[in-house]
Amino acid sequence: MTLVSVRRATPWRTILATLGLLGVAGCNLAPPYVTPSATGPAAFPQAFKETPGWMQAAPDDDAPRGNWWTLFHDPVLDRLETQVQTANPSLQAALAAYDQARAFAAEARSYQVPTVGLNDSNTYNRQSNERPLRGGGQPNDYAANTLGGTVTYEFDFWRRVRNLVAAGRAQAQASAADLATAELSLQVQLADTYLALRGLDAQNQLLQTTVAAYQRALDLTQARHTGGVSSGLDVDRAQTQLSSAKAQISDVLAQRALYEHAIASLVGQPASGFAIAPATGQRLVPTFPAGVPSALLQRRPDIAAAERRAFAANRQIGVTRAAYFPTISLDTLGGWQNTGGNNLLTTPDTFWTLGPQLALTLFDGGLRRAQVAATKAAFTAASANYRATVLAAFQQVEDQLALASHYADEEIDERTAVTAAQATTDLSLIRYREGATNYLDVVTAQTAELQAEQTLLALQTRRQQAGVDLVRALGGGWDRADLPSLTRASSLKKGGSVGVVN
Repeated sequence: MTLVSVRRATPWRTILATLGLLGVAGCNLAPPYVTPSATGPAAFPQAFKETPGWMQAAPDDDAPRGNWWTLFHDPVLDRLETQVQTANPSLQAALAAYDQARAFAAEARSYQVPTVGLNDSNTYNRQSNERPLRGGGQPNDYAANTLGGTVTYEFDFWRRVRNLVAAGRAQAQASAADLATAELSLQVQLADTYLALRGLDAQNQLLQTTVAAYQRALDLTQARHTGGVSSGLDVDRAQTQLSSAKAQISDVLAQRALYEHAIASLVGQPASGFAIAPATGQRLVPTFPAGVPSALLQRRPDIAAAERRAFAANRQIGVTRAAYFPTISLDTLGGWQNTGGNNLLTTPDTFWTLGPQLALTLFDGGLRRAQVAATKAAFTAASANYRATVLAAFQQVEDQLALASHYADEEIDERTAVTAAQATTDLSLIRYREGATNYLDVVTAQTAELQAEQTLLALQTRRQQAGVDLVRALGGGWDRADLPSLTRASSLKKGGSVGVVN
Protein backbone atom coordinates (compact mmCIF):
# COMPACT_ATOMS: atom_id res chain seq x y z
CA MET A 1 0.00 0.00 0.00
CA THR A 2 1.38 3.31 -1.02
CA LEU A 3 0.86 6.26 1.24
CA VAL A 4 0.27 9.50 -0.58
CA SER A 5 0.74 12.76 1.29
CA VAL A 6 -1.93 15.26 0.34
CA ARG A 7 -1.43 18.93 1.22
CA ARG A 8 -4.60 21.02 1.24
CA ALA A 9 -4.41 24.08 -1.05
CA THR A 10 -4.52 27.49 0.60
CA PRO A 11 -7.85 29.28 -0.15
CA TRP A 12 -6.17 32.36 -1.64
CA ARG A 13 -9.32 33.66 -3.20
CA THR A 14 -11.09 33.56 0.12
CA ILE A 15 -8.20 35.33 1.83
CA LEU A 16 -8.00 38.02 -0.86
CA ALA A 17 -11.75 38.57 -0.75
CA THR A 18 -11.64 38.90 3.02
CA LEU A 19 -8.76 41.37 2.87
CA GLY A 20 -10.61 43.37 0.21
CA LEU A 21 -13.71 43.59 2.35
CA LEU A 22 -11.69 44.65 5.38
CA GLY A 23 -9.99 47.30 3.27
CA VAL A 24 -13.34 48.72 2.24
CA ALA A 25 -14.69 48.43 5.75
CA GLY A 26 -14.78 51.82 7.45
CA CYS A 27 -14.75 53.75 4.18
CA ASN A 28 -17.59 56.18 3.52
CA LEU A 29 -19.34 55.02 0.36
CA ALA A 30 -21.12 58.37 -0.01
CA PRO A 31 -19.37 60.78 -2.42
CA PRO A 32 -17.43 63.64 -0.77
CA TYR A 33 -19.98 66.35 -0.10
CA VAL A 34 -19.43 69.84 -1.43
CA THR A 35 -22.14 72.48 -1.02
CA PRO A 36 -23.78 72.94 -4.42
CA SER A 37 -22.81 76.08 -6.31
CA ALA A 38 -25.14 78.90 -5.33
CA THR A 39 -24.97 80.74 -8.65
CA GLY A 40 -23.72 78.08 -11.04
CA PRO A 41 -21.09 79.25 -13.52
CA ALA A 42 -22.01 82.90 -12.92
CA ALA A 43 -19.78 84.92 -10.61
CA PHE A 44 -21.18 85.55 -7.14
CA PRO A 45 -22.40 89.18 -6.96
CA GLN A 46 -20.50 91.49 -4.67
CA ALA A 47 -23.38 93.93 -4.15
CA PHE A 48 -27.09 94.27 -4.66
CA LYS A 49 -27.74 96.15 -7.89
CA GLU A 50 -30.77 98.03 -6.60
CA THR A 51 -29.03 99.37 -3.51
CA PRO A 52 -27.81 102.90 -4.29
CA GLY A 53 -24.72 103.99 -2.43
CA TRP A 54 -23.92 100.45 -1.31
CA MET A 55 -20.85 99.98 0.83
CA GLN A 56 -19.23 96.99 2.50
CA ALA A 57 -20.78 96.14 5.85
CA ALA A 58 -20.89 93.30 8.35
CA PRO A 59 -23.97 91.22 7.47
CA ASP A 60 -24.67 90.19 11.05
CA ASP A 61 -24.67 93.84 12.13
CA ASP A 62 -27.02 94.95 9.36
CA ALA A 63 -29.49 92.09 9.57
CA PRO A 64 -32.86 92.93 11.14
CA ARG A 65 -32.82 90.68 14.17
CA GLY A 66 -35.57 89.29 16.34
CA ASN A 67 -38.96 90.95 16.43
CA TRP A 68 -38.43 93.11 13.35
CA TRP A 69 -42.04 94.32 13.31
CA THR A 70 -41.44 96.40 16.44
CA LEU A 71 -39.71 98.95 14.19
CA PHE A 72 -43.21 100.08 13.14
CA HIS A 73 -43.89 101.13 16.76
CA ASP A 74 -47.43 99.77 16.67
CA PRO A 75 -48.57 98.00 19.88
CA VAL A 76 -51.51 96.34 18.11
CA LEU A 77 -49.21 94.83 15.49
CA ASP A 78 -46.83 93.66 18.22
CA ARG A 79 -49.67 91.88 20.02
CA LEU A 80 -50.98 90.24 16.85
CA GLU A 81 -47.52 88.97 15.83
CA THR A 82 -47.19 87.30 19.21
CA GLN A 83 -50.53 85.55 18.71
CA VAL A 84 -49.42 84.23 15.32
CA GLN A 85 -46.52 82.41 16.96
CA THR A 86 -48.74 80.71 19.53
CA ALA A 87 -52.14 80.18 17.90
CA ASN A 88 -51.78 79.90 14.12
CA PRO A 89 -52.79 76.37 13.02
CA SER A 90 -50.53 76.38 9.95
CA LEU A 91 -47.52 77.06 12.17
CA GLN A 92 -48.59 74.29 14.52
CA ALA A 93 -48.74 71.92 11.53
CA ALA A 94 -45.21 72.95 10.52
CA LEU A 95 -44.05 72.33 14.08
CA ALA A 96 -45.64 68.87 14.00
CA ALA A 97 -43.78 68.14 10.74
CA TYR A 98 -40.53 69.14 12.44
CA ASP A 99 -41.29 66.88 15.41
CA GLN A 100 -41.92 64.04 12.97
CA ALA A 101 -38.59 64.66 11.23
CA ARG A 102 -36.83 64.61 14.62
CA ALA A 103 -38.51 61.29 15.39
CA PHE A 104 -37.27 59.83 12.10
CA ALA A 105 -33.74 61.03 12.92
CA ALA A 106 -33.96 59.36 16.33
CA GLU A 107 -35.17 56.17 14.65
CA ALA A 108 -32.08 56.17 12.42
CA ARG A 109 -29.80 56.71 15.43
CA SER A 110 -31.32 53.68 17.16
CA TYR A 111 -29.67 51.42 14.57
CA GLN A 112 -26.25 52.32 16.01
CA VAL A 113 -26.81 50.41 19.24
CA PRO A 114 -27.63 46.72 19.83
CA THR A 115 -31.23 45.56 19.86
CA VAL A 116 -32.08 43.69 23.06
CA GLY A 117 -35.16 41.50 23.37
CA LEU A 118 -36.78 39.34 26.04
CA ASN A 119 -39.16 36.43 25.59
CA ASP A 120 -41.03 34.17 27.96
CA SER A 121 -43.08 31.12 26.98
CA ASN A 122 -44.98 28.71 29.24
CA THR A 123 -47.03 26.16 27.31
CA TYR A 124 -48.55 22.70 27.77
CA ASN A 125 -48.59 20.67 24.55
CA ARG A 126 -49.94 17.46 23.11
CA GLN A 127 -48.51 15.72 20.04
CA SER A 128 -50.60 13.75 17.55
CA ASN A 129 -50.59 9.99 17.86
CA GLU A 130 -50.16 9.84 14.08
CA ARG A 131 -47.24 12.23 13.93
CA PRO A 132 -44.28 11.36 11.68
CA LEU A 133 -41.21 9.84 13.31
CA ARG A 134 -43.12 9.00 16.45
CA GLY A 135 -41.63 6.65 18.94
CA GLY A 136 -38.38 6.71 20.82
CA GLY A 137 -40.16 7.17 24.10
CA GLN A 138 -41.41 10.63 23.27
CA PRO A 139 -44.36 11.64 25.44
CA ASN A 140 -47.61 12.68 23.82
CA ASP A 141 -48.23 15.31 26.48
CA TYR A 142 -45.47 17.60 27.72
CA ALA A 143 -44.81 21.10 29.11
CA ALA A 144 -42.34 23.57 27.67
CA ASN A 145 -41.16 26.58 29.66
CA THR A 146 -38.68 29.03 28.13
CA LEU A 147 -37.24 32.27 29.45
CA GLY A 148 -34.60 33.94 27.35
CA GLY A 149 -33.26 37.01 25.67
CA THR A 150 -31.70 38.09 22.42
CA VAL A 151 -29.07 40.66 21.52
CA THR A 152 -28.54 41.66 17.88
CA TYR A 153 -26.02 44.16 16.59
CA GLU A 154 -25.16 45.07 13.02
CA PHE A 155 -21.53 46.01 12.38
CA ASP A 156 -21.54 49.21 10.35
CA PHE A 157 -18.48 48.34 8.25
CA TRP A 158 -19.76 50.17 5.16
CA ARG A 159 -21.14 53.18 7.05
CA ARG A 160 -24.65 52.41 5.93
CA VAL A 161 -26.07 53.19 9.34
CA ARG A 162 -23.91 56.27 9.87
CA ASN A 163 -24.93 57.67 6.49
CA LEU A 164 -28.54 56.91 7.34
CA VAL A 165 -28.16 58.79 10.62
CA ALA A 166 -26.47 61.74 8.90
CA ALA A 167 -29.25 61.88 6.30
CA GLY A 168 -31.92 61.77 9.00
CA ARG A 169 -30.23 64.53 10.97
CA ALA A 170 -29.95 66.70 7.87
CA GLN A 171 -33.61 66.12 7.02
CA ALA A 172 -34.61 67.13 10.54
CA GLN A 173 -32.49 70.28 10.26
CA ALA A 174 -34.17 71.03 6.93
CA SER A 175 -37.53 70.61 8.63
CA ALA A 176 -36.43 73.04 11.35
CA ALA A 177 -35.56 75.55 8.64
CA ASP A 178 -38.95 74.88 7.02
CA LEU A 179 -40.53 75.72 10.35
CA ALA A 180 -38.61 79.01 10.48
CA THR A 181 -39.69 79.74 6.90
CA ALA A 182 -43.33 79.09 7.78
CA GLU A 183 -43.14 81.32 10.82
CA LEU A 184 -41.47 84.14 8.89
CA SER A 185 -43.99 83.81 6.07
CA LEU A 186 -46.91 84.07 8.50
CA GLN A 187 -45.33 87.03 10.27
CA VAL A 188 -44.88 88.85 6.98
CA GLN A 189 -48.37 87.93 5.79
CA LEU A 190 -49.84 89.31 9.01
CA ALA A 191 -47.80 92.52 8.78
CA ASP A 192 -48.76 93.00 5.11
CA THR A 193 -52.45 92.50 5.88
CA TYR A 194 -52.35 94.71 8.97
CA LEU A 195 -50.61 97.55 7.13
CA ALA A 196 -53.17 97.30 4.33
CA LEU A 197 -55.94 97.56 6.94
CA ARG A 198 -54.33 100.64 8.48
CA GLY A 199 -53.98 102.10 5.00
CA LEU A 200 -57.74 101.71 4.59
CA ASP A 201 -58.22 103.42 7.94
CA ALA A 202 -56.26 106.37 6.58
CA GLN A 203 -58.34 106.27 3.38
CA ASN A 204 -61.53 106.26 5.45
CA GLN A 205 -60.36 109.26 7.47
CA LEU A 206 -59.51 111.11 4.27
CA LEU A 207 -62.94 110.36 2.80
CA GLN A 208 -64.70 111.42 5.98
CA THR A 209 -62.87 114.74 5.83
CA THR A 210 -63.63 114.99 2.13
CA VAL A 211 -67.34 114.31 2.70
CA ALA A 212 -67.45 117.14 5.25
CA ALA A 213 -65.77 119.48 2.76
CA TYR A 214 -68.09 118.40 -0.06
CA GLN A 215 -71.09 118.94 2.20
CA ARG A 216 -69.98 122.51 2.84
CA ALA A 217 -69.52 122.99 -0.90
CA LEU A 218 -73.03 121.63 -1.52
CA ASP A 219 -74.47 123.99 1.09
CA LEU A 220 -72.70 126.87 -0.68
CA THR A 221 -74.11 125.98 -4.10
CA GLN A 222 -77.61 125.51 -2.71
CA ALA A 223 -77.43 128.91 -1.04
CA ARG A 224 -76.21 130.48 -4.27
CA HIS A 225 -78.92 128.68 -6.20
CA THR A 226 -81.58 129.93 -3.77
CA GLY A 227 -80.24 133.45 -4.23
CA GLY A 228 -80.41 133.04 -7.99
CA VAL A 229 -76.65 133.36 -8.38
CA SER A 230 -75.96 129.81 -9.64
CA SER A 231 -77.89 127.26 -11.61
CA GLY A 232 -79.32 123.92 -10.58
CA LEU A 233 -76.53 122.33 -12.59
CA ASP A 234 -74.01 123.46 -9.96
CA VAL A 235 -76.16 121.93 -7.23
CA ASP A 236 -76.34 118.61 -9.06
CA ARG A 237 -72.60 118.56 -9.59
CA ALA A 238 -71.96 119.26 -5.92
CA GLN A 239 -74.43 116.54 -4.93
CA THR A 240 -72.72 114.09 -7.29
CA GLN A 241 -69.33 114.79 -5.68
CA LEU A 242 -70.74 114.28 -2.20
CA SER A 243 -72.60 111.07 -2.98
CA SER A 244 -69.60 109.62 -4.82
CA ALA A 245 -67.34 110.26 -1.81
CA LYS A 246 -69.87 108.61 0.52
CA ALA A 247 -70.01 105.59 -1.79
CA GLN A 248 -66.23 105.26 -1.62
CA ILE A 249 -66.46 105.12 2.18
CA SER A 250 -68.69 102.05 1.95
CA ASP A 251 -66.24 100.42 -0.46
CA VAL A 252 -63.29 101.11 1.85
CA LEU A 253 -65.16 99.69 4.85
CA ALA A 254 -66.01 96.54 2.87
CA GLN A 255 -62.33 96.00 1.99
CA ARG A 256 -61.33 96.67 5.59
CA ALA A 257 -63.73 93.99 6.82
CA LEU A 258 -62.07 91.41 4.56
CA TYR A 259 -58.60 92.28 5.85
CA GLU A 260 -59.87 92.11 9.42
CA HIS A 261 -61.27 88.63 8.78
CA ALA A 262 -57.96 87.50 7.26
CA ILE A 263 -56.08 88.73 10.35
CA ALA A 264 -58.46 86.79 12.58
CA SER A 265 -57.62 83.56 10.78
CA LEU A 266 -53.88 84.28 10.96
CA VAL A 267 -54.02 84.67 14.74
CA GLY A 268 -56.18 81.57 15.15
CA GLN A 269 -59.47 83.25 16.07
CA PRO A 270 -62.94 83.03 14.50
CA ALA A 271 -63.67 86.06 12.36
CA SER A 272 -67.14 86.44 13.93
CA GLY A 273 -65.73 87.45 17.30
CA PHE A 274 -62.65 89.37 16.20
CA ALA A 275 -62.33 93.12 15.70
CA ILE A 276 -59.57 95.71 15.36
CA ALA A 277 -60.47 99.25 16.33
CA PRO A 278 -59.89 101.86 13.61
CA ALA A 279 -56.81 103.98 14.15
CA THR A 280 -54.85 106.62 12.30
CA GLY A 281 -51.56 108.27 13.01
CA GLN A 282 -48.01 108.59 11.80
CA ARG A 283 -47.14 105.91 9.28
CA LEU A 284 -43.50 104.89 9.66
CA VAL A 285 -41.48 103.30 6.88
CA PRO A 286 -38.53 101.57 8.63
CA THR A 287 -35.26 101.02 6.79
CA PHE A 288 -33.97 97.44 6.62
CA PRO A 289 -30.31 97.38 5.44
CA ALA A 290 -29.70 94.65 2.89
CA GLY A 291 -26.03 93.97 3.74
CA VAL A 292 -23.98 91.92 1.30
CA PRO A 293 -25.37 89.25 -1.07
CA SER A 294 -23.40 86.42 0.52
CA ALA A 295 -25.31 86.98 3.75
CA LEU A 296 -28.40 85.50 2.09
CA LEU A 297 -26.81 82.05 2.29
CA GLN A 298 -26.82 82.35 6.08
CA ARG A 299 -29.94 84.43 6.64
CA ARG A 300 -32.56 82.63 4.52
CA PRO A 301 -34.07 79.55 6.21
CA ASP A 302 -35.37 78.19 2.90
CA ILE A 303 -31.83 78.25 1.50
CA ALA A 304 -30.56 76.39 4.55
CA ALA A 305 -33.35 73.83 4.15
CA ALA A 306 -32.46 73.28 0.48
CA GLU A 307 -28.78 72.81 1.35
CA ARG A 308 -29.56 70.32 4.13
CA ARG A 309 -31.70 68.31 1.74
CA ALA A 310 -28.86 68.22 -0.76
CA PHE A 311 -26.58 66.91 2.00
CA ALA A 312 -29.15 64.27 2.98
CA ALA A 313 -29.44 63.17 -0.66
CA ASN A 314 -25.64 62.84 -0.82
CA ARG A 315 -25.61 60.55 2.22
CA GLN A 316 -28.40 58.42 0.76
CA ILE A 317 -26.03 57.52 -2.06
CA GLY A 318 -23.75 55.94 0.52
CA VAL A 319 -26.70 54.04 2.00
CA THR A 320 -27.64 52.48 -1.35
CA ARG A 321 -24.02 51.73 -2.29
CA ALA A 322 -23.61 49.76 0.93
CA ALA A 323 -26.13 47.22 -0.39
CA TYR A 324 -23.38 45.87 -2.67
CA PHE A 325 -21.52 44.60 0.41
CA PRO A 326 -22.52 41.95 2.93
CA THR A 327 -24.48 42.74 6.07
CA ILE A 328 -22.59 41.40 9.06
CA SER A 329 -24.29 41.12 12.42
CA LEU A 330 -23.67 39.43 15.75
CA ASP A 331 -26.64 37.55 17.16
CA THR A 332 -26.83 36.21 20.71
CA LEU A 333 -29.60 34.08 22.12
CA GLY A 334 -29.67 32.64 25.62
CA GLY A 335 -31.86 31.70 28.55
CA TRP A 336 -33.41 28.78 30.38
CA GLN A 337 -35.67 26.00 29.15
CA ASN A 338 -37.25 22.90 30.68
CA THR A 339 -40.33 20.73 30.42
CA GLY A 340 -42.10 22.03 33.48
CA GLY A 341 -41.48 22.40 37.16
CA ASN A 342 -40.25 25.19 39.37
CA ASN A 343 -36.51 24.79 38.81
CA LEU A 344 -36.30 26.71 35.53
CA LEU A 345 -33.51 29.10 36.54
CA THR A 346 -30.86 26.47 37.10
CA THR A 347 -27.58 25.81 35.35
CA PRO A 348 -28.60 22.53 33.70
CA ASP A 349 -31.57 24.30 32.07
CA THR A 350 -29.51 27.01 30.37
CA PHE A 351 -29.06 27.29 26.63
CA TRP A 352 -27.29 29.85 24.45
CA THR A 353 -26.33 30.59 20.89
CA LEU A 354 -23.63 33.04 19.82
CA GLY A 355 -22.22 33.74 16.41
CA PRO A 356 -21.93 36.16 13.52
CA GLN A 357 -24.25 36.19 10.54
CA LEU A 358 -23.41 37.35 7.03
CA ALA A 359 -25.95 38.11 4.33
CA LEU A 360 -25.10 39.13 0.78
CA THR A 361 -27.36 39.43 -2.22
CA LEU A 362 -25.70 37.82 -5.23
CA PHE A 363 -28.30 38.57 -7.89
CA ASP A 364 -31.17 41.07 -7.81
CA GLY A 365 -31.89 41.80 -11.45
CA GLY A 366 -30.29 45.27 -11.29
CA LEU A 367 -32.22 46.42 -8.21
CA ARG A 368 -29.21 47.85 -6.36
CA ARG A 369 -27.84 49.49 -9.48
CA ALA A 370 -31.21 51.18 -10.03
CA GLN A 371 -31.39 52.30 -6.40
CA VAL A 372 -27.93 53.90 -6.61
CA ALA A 373 -28.87 55.63 -9.86
CA ALA A 374 -32.07 56.92 -8.25
CA THR A 375 -30.22 58.38 -5.25
CA LYS A 376 -27.68 60.04 -7.54
CA ALA A 377 -30.50 61.61 -9.51
CA ALA A 378 -32.12 62.73 -6.27
CA PHE A 379 -28.89 64.46 -5.26
CA THR A 380 -28.68 66.19 -8.64
CA ALA A 381 -32.27 67.39 -8.23
CA ALA A 382 -31.63 68.60 -4.67
CA SER A 383 -28.54 70.51 -5.83
CA ALA A 384 -30.54 72.14 -8.63
CA ASN A 385 -33.32 73.04 -6.17
CA TYR A 386 -30.73 74.64 -3.89
CA ARG A 387 -29.41 76.80 -6.71
CA ALA A 388 -32.95 77.73 -7.78
CA THR A 389 -33.75 78.79 -4.21
CA VAL A 390 -30.64 80.99 -4.07
CA LEU A 391 -31.41 82.63 -7.41
CA ALA A 392 -35.00 83.28 -6.34
CA ALA A 393 -33.68 84.87 -3.14
CA PHE A 394 -31.51 87.29 -5.12
CA GLN A 395 -34.44 88.18 -7.32
CA GLN A 396 -36.75 88.81 -4.36
CA VAL A 397 -34.23 91.05 -2.61
CA GLU A 398 -33.54 93.02 -5.77
CA ASP A 399 -37.30 93.35 -6.39
CA GLN A 400 -38.00 94.77 -2.96
CA LEU A 401 -34.96 97.05 -3.02
CA ALA A 402 -36.12 98.42 -6.38
CA LEU A 403 -39.65 98.97 -5.08
CA ALA A 404 -38.42 100.65 -1.90
CA SER A 405 -36.13 102.98 -3.85
CA HIS A 406 -38.64 103.95 -6.56
CA TYR A 407 -41.56 104.24 -4.16
CA ALA A 408 -39.54 106.71 -2.10
CA ASP A 409 -38.92 108.88 -5.18
CA GLU A 410 -42.56 108.55 -6.19
CA GLU A 411 -43.77 109.70 -2.79
CA ILE A 412 -41.77 112.91 -3.07
CA ASP A 413 -43.42 113.76 -6.37
CA GLU A 414 -46.85 112.70 -5.14
CA ARG A 415 -46.60 114.98 -2.10
CA THR A 416 -45.85 117.84 -4.46
CA ALA A 417 -48.90 116.89 -6.51
CA VAL A 418 -51.10 116.84 -3.39
CA THR A 419 -49.91 120.30 -2.36
CA ALA A 420 -50.59 121.68 -5.83
CA ALA A 421 -54.03 120.03 -5.97
CA GLN A 422 -55.01 121.47 -2.59
CA ALA A 423 -53.99 124.95 -3.74
CA THR A 424 -55.99 124.52 -6.95
CA THR A 425 -59.11 123.48 -5.01
CA ASP A 426 -58.82 126.42 -2.62
CA LEU A 427 -58.36 128.87 -5.49
CA SER A 428 -61.24 127.44 -7.52
CA LEU A 429 -63.61 127.75 -4.54
CA ILE A 430 -62.58 131.36 -3.99
CA ARG A 431 -63.14 132.16 -7.66
CA TYR A 432 -66.51 130.38 -7.56
CA ARG A 433 -67.69 132.42 -4.58
CA GLU A 434 -66.66 135.56 -6.43
CA GLY A 435 -68.47 134.43 -9.55
CA ALA A 436 -65.30 134.35 -11.63
CA THR A 437 -65.75 130.71 -12.68
CA ASN A 438 -68.41 128.01 -12.79
CA TYR A 439 -68.71 125.04 -10.49
CA LEU A 440 -67.27 122.64 -13.06
CA ASP A 441 -63.80 124.02 -12.29
CA VAL A 442 -64.39 123.35 -8.59
CA VAL A 443 -65.49 119.76 -9.28
CA THR A 444 -62.43 119.15 -11.46
CA ALA A 445 -60.10 120.53 -8.78
CA GLN A 446 -61.78 118.54 -5.99
CA THR A 447 -61.57 115.31 -7.99
CA ALA A 448 -57.89 115.83 -8.74
CA GLU A 449 -57.13 116.63 -5.10
CA LEU A 450 -58.94 113.54 -3.78
CA GLN A 451 -57.22 111.27 -6.30
CA ALA A 452 -53.81 112.70 -5.44
CA GLU A 453 -54.38 112.26 -1.70
CA GLN A 454 -55.68 108.73 -2.16
CA THR A 455 -52.68 107.86 -4.33
CA LEU A 456 -50.33 109.23 -1.67
CA LEU A 457 -51.94 107.13 1.07
CA ALA A 458 -51.86 104.00 -1.09
CA LEU A 459 -48.22 104.69 -1.92
CA GLN A 460 -47.34 104.97 1.77
CA THR A 461 -48.96 101.58 2.35
CA ARG A 462 -47.01 100.06 -0.54
CA ARG A 463 -43.76 101.48 0.86
CA GLN A 464 -44.45 99.89 4.23
CA GLN A 465 -45.34 96.57 2.63
CA ALA A 466 -42.21 96.68 0.47
CA GLY A 467 -40.19 97.04 3.66
CA VAL A 468 -41.94 94.04 5.17
CA ASP A 469 -41.42 91.98 2.02
CA LEU A 470 -37.74 92.94 2.09
CA VAL A 471 -37.56 91.42 5.57
CA ARG A 472 -38.94 88.19 4.12
CA ALA A 473 -36.45 88.30 1.24
CA LEU A 474 -33.54 88.87 3.64
CA GLY A 475 -34.54 86.05 5.98
CA GLY A 476 -36.07 88.13 8.74
CA GLY A 477 -33.05 88.06 11.01
CA TRP A 478 -32.88 84.27 10.99
CA ASP A 479 -29.42 82.71 10.88
CA ARG A 480 -28.23 79.27 9.86
CA ALA A 481 -26.60 78.93 13.26
CA ASP A 482 -30.15 78.71 14.62
CA LEU A 483 -30.47 75.18 13.20
CA PRO A 484 -30.55 72.71 16.11
CA SER A 485 -27.76 70.18 16.34
CA LEU A 486 -30.36 67.49 17.22
CA THR A 487 -27.83 65.94 19.58
CA ARG A 488 -29.25 67.93 22.46
CA ALA A 489 -32.67 69.07 23.52
CA SER A 490 -34.06 71.34 20.82
CA SER A 491 -34.73 74.98 21.65
CA LEU A 492 -37.73 74.96 19.31
CA LYS A 493 -40.71 74.67 21.61
CA LYS A 494 -44.41 74.61 20.87
CA GLY A 495 -45.86 78.07 21.04
CA GLY A 496 -42.47 79.78 21.09
CA SER A 497 -40.44 81.75 18.64
CA VAL A 498 -38.82 79.56 16.03
CA GLY A 499 -35.67 80.35 14.13
CA VAL A 500 -35.47 83.96 15.29
CA VAL A 501 -32.81 85.37 17.56
CA ASN A 502 -34.43 87.58 20.19
